[in-house]
Amino acid sequence: QVQLVESGGGLVQAGGSLRVSCAASGRTFSNSAMGWFRQAPGKEREFVAGISWSGGNTYYADSVKGRFTISRDNAKNTVFLQMNSLKPEDTAVYYCAARRSRWATTLRADYDYWGQGTQVTVSS
Repeated sequence: QVQLVESGGGLVQAGGSLRVSCAASGRTFSNSAMGWFRQAPGKEREFVAGISWSGGNTYYADSVKGRFTISRDNAKNTVFLQMNSLKPEDTAVYYCAARRSRWATTLRADYDYWGQGTQVTVSS
């Protein structure tokens, strides 16, 4: 079992930066691929970024490529999403997710555990 708690969301102006974190409990974190998803009001939850168990492989949605960076610290059971050059369309609740697999995917259904989400609001 893995429990995930996100933090670091908030309000930021367009063009600004924000880093959200996800702290995981459970001894299997270092063997788990992790992902970040987001859900804007009235929209489906969508993939943002994913990272393999070792951090050696990362994946990004086209909409955030070049602006967002996913990373992890297995010693601290934490995964991060650094968000730069934020746009109003990045406004959403951001969710951390974990897989019972070492390899990340872009599919929401492939993730087994979810956090409660953290709100990110980008003002224009």
